[in-house]
Amino acid sequence: MINESFKKLKRRFYLESVLAIIIFVYLLNSVIYFRGYFLFHIALAAIFFVAEYVVVRKTDKIDNSIDLSDVTDDDPFFEDCFDRYGRRLINWILIAFLKLFGFLITTISMGINSKLSELLESFNGNLISFEIVAFFLIKNLLIMRWLLCVHDYTNRPKLRDLLKKILIAAAIYWIVMTAVYWAFEDIFVLNIYPFIFWVFIAGIVVFNLTAINSFVYQKKKYNRIVLVTVLAIAVIYGGYEFLSRDIWLTQPYINSVPNIYDGKSIISYDEATGIYTITKPDGDFKLLQLTDIHLGGGVLSYDKDIKALEAVYELIDRTRPDFVIVTGDLVFPVGYASFSFNNSAPVQQFAAFMRNLGIPWAFTYGNHDTESYAATTENDLNALYKKLSWKTSKTLLYPYVQPDITGRNNQLIELRNSDGSMNNALFLIDSNAYTGKGFNKYDFIHDDQVEWYKEQILRIESEEGHVVPSMVFFHIPLQEYKEAYELYEAGSDEVTYYFGSNDEEMMDKVCCSEYPSKLFDTAKELGSTTGFFCGHDHYNNMSLGYEGMRLTYGMSIDYLAMPGIARDTKQRGATLIIIHDDGSTDIEQVPLGK
Repeated sequence: MINESFKKLKRRFYLESVLAIIIFVYLLNSVIYFRGYFLFHIALAAIFFVAEYVVVRKTDKIDNSIDLSDVTDDDPFFEDCFDRYGRRLINWILIAFLKLFGFLITTISMGINSKLSELLESFNGNLISFEIVAFFLIKNLLIMRWLLCVHDYTNRPKLRDLLKKILIAAAIYWIVMTAVYWAFEDIFVLNIYPFIFWVFIAGIVVFNLTAINSFVYQKKKYNRIVLVTVLAIAVIYGGYEFLSRDIWLTQPYINSVPNIYDGKSIISYDEATGIYTITKPDGDFKLLQLTDIHLGGGVLSYDKDIKALEAVYELIDRTRPDFVIVTGDLVFPVGYASFSFNNSAPVQQFAAFMRNLGIPWAFTYGNHDTESYAATTENDLNALYKKLSWKTSKTLLYPYVQPDITGRNNQLIELRNSDGSMNNALFLIDSNAYTGKGFNKYDFIHDDQVEWYKEQILRIESEEGHVVPSMVFFHIPLQEYKEAYELYEAGSDEVTYYFGSNDEEMMDKVCCSEYPSKLFDTAKELGSTTGFFCGHDHYNNMSLGYEGMRLTYGMSIDYLAMPGIARDTKQRGATLIIIHDDGSTDIEQVPLGK
């Protein structure tokens, strides 16, 4: 009977905890964010109070109906509840300290150089985790309060003394560590919070294995499986936090590269359409395609990141291009290879590298640039690229305005001659990443993207009065790459071989999506596009002519992603596209080191 009534009372305590948090958050928001609605939130809080009062009146009947006359001092039900909820209360108090002072340290760090609005945004972003901690803390406080009211526990003084000790010890630890953190952050510019965090976590684990049994009736022997599970979760969480950090080991090399840009092109940006225009001087315009650079940005990838950047520098220095397009997989935030899940630090490093070189550049996204487990999301990475773009760097041509279609960074770059006539339209289209149906289930260029491409081709043709040559750059190859290669292998005269080889071992040499895209057929119909350029398959660099279209794989840079690829050399390099004044092009490979 007591057990069943207690279960019903716990539901009341759960509700009271939730209501307390809701009321607090509403009042806090009314003061910080919604000053004009303060009275409205007061009224809403009053409604919650009335709702709680009704619930409490009902559960009070349950509370009063519990017969405690036959309960002995050593009743096992109450002793078990005292032990269980006493442990939980103490641990949630410690977690609350961890959360509260963690936010305080973050506030100190941001407060040194941040605005008040940024501090409020940080608080708002952490609010849900505060609410979770507050719920469990309040719930266990209410249950322990009820238990202590209805039963005279002989171990109550032990619990009270232990609570005093941990409150004092935790407060002293965090006050001292906050001061130490302030000193290191302000004077040494060194973030020691991970060390402070994990020392406290270790203290909680040791406390649970030793001192927490000092107040209980039944000494608990901890299950090894549970202990190992908890430690594994802590290691995984801590490992992810560590692997998500910004690591800038390559920065000294980046700082040392010279400015080698000697182009004379004029670049402008249309704020309304998001279209960049490159007006080239008379003569040939050199466009260099790089692909699959795969910067890891971690401890384990440092030497390979340096090799990748050195390779890019050598290829750019040798060809002296007017413009560079990276066709995806600029970064590789995969922990086993790079010891990092961070996909923002290597992006910033490459942007700084290109800014130092002075070379204008653009890129398409690859499947690895925004992996689901990467530290920076698609939206955040998009915001980062905008911060690094033309207005800031005068090198990166990343559009601040993008078409409302599938994918990221679908953009058109207009290449014009010195007399203002359109020379070529350069399309950078996102081939997307995965279909969400399993490992290596690659996505494709969707119908709305193809329709946008078609609209732009027709618009340019209408404005210029004739069909303007165009080229399309993306990451994952179209299915037509596979069709053309299979016809080439069969000796068909339907394809024309230009250069290169396909040495990829996966998926019959060409790793394309299993879903067809309309892009190839639409391009044939429009008659504008003369060539497609992709990456993705690191060992493929073949260029074939198929149905009036040039299908070219860029030579890859990758030293990191493919096992053993750092020792291979045949596939590494770039693709140079020379665009003449009449819009015609010559395409050639630029192998690294030759």
